[in-house]
Amino acid sequence: MNNKKQEWNRLIIYLAFSFGLAFLWFFLSISKGQSWDDMSQRMQSFVALGMMFPMISHVLARWLTKEGSTLAGKDSMMLGISFENRKWIYFLLAILLPWVYTELGNVIALLLSPACYDSEYYLSIEIDKKLLTLLPLNAMVTGSIGSIAALGEEGGWRGYMMPKLCKLMPKAPALIFGGIIWGLWHAPLTCIGHNFGTDYPGFPYVGILCMCVMCIFMGILLTFVTEMSGSVWPAAIMHAVNNAGPSILNGYIDPDKGKWILGVSTHWLGLMISLMIVDLIVLIIWRKCRKKAEL
Repeated sequence: MNNKKQEWNRLIIYLAFSFGLAFLWFFLSISKGQSWDDMSQRMQSFVALGMMFPMISHVLARWLTKEGSTLAGKDSMMLGISFENRKWIYFLLAILLPWVYTELGNVIALLLSPACYDSEYYLSIEIDKKLLTLLPLNAMVTGSIGSIAALGEEGGWRGYMMPKLCKLMPKAPALIFGGIIWGLWHAPLTCIGHNFGTDYPGFPYVGILCMCVMCIFMGILLTFVTEMSGSVWPAAIMHAVNNAGPSILNGYIDPDKGKWILGVSTHWLGLMISLMIVDLIVLIIWRKCRKKAEL
């Protein structure tokens, strides 16, 4: 068997495990048909345990294909941590970038739809005005500490899927294809309103499409910090900080008051545009780093 065919087989096995186990978990967990907002916090946490399956699938795929379980180095599980050769920079970026693109996205959302500004929106989400400025710091700290949970996804997507895709095709299509796969994996949760709610035009198909687009944009950043650091931990940290919502402006923006443009709320459209801007900067830096490494 040639090497490329072998890598395709390994990737397919991984995806079969990842989608099969996660979809089974999601469907069993939400079998009563309730939406995300209708669930108790305990039930939401139970459903969210499905995010562990990409990493579990990584381990199962390596065991089944006899790839070995080296923690660090070439063709490894990328679980090692090294700060040599200024790799600490990518851990720092993982902590700070979510605040940058989230806050920028909120600014863009306000420019697209000034009506979504609400000077007292923080009251509805039960946050003291004095604590708003601490939200980014809180997200960074709790995200960094809680990155072990996000490792459940990143240990699979960035630790196994993306290295395989980058071996099988050029970087650009690999990033796009990988983002689409990651977005489709979220489909059961998107269908119960986890990411975008349920009250929007084209539900749930527009939501699934938007999730794929978001995952492409996010996947570029997550793959960048993984490849440059040689570890999935920066991606796990970035994922966790992102999920923690590092933004001061979140306390002043009511998403329900925003406009809908091309079937997407200005809240999410602002974030997509923000991610595109940050992605372009990162891709330029990434290209320069690769050229420098080839010299």
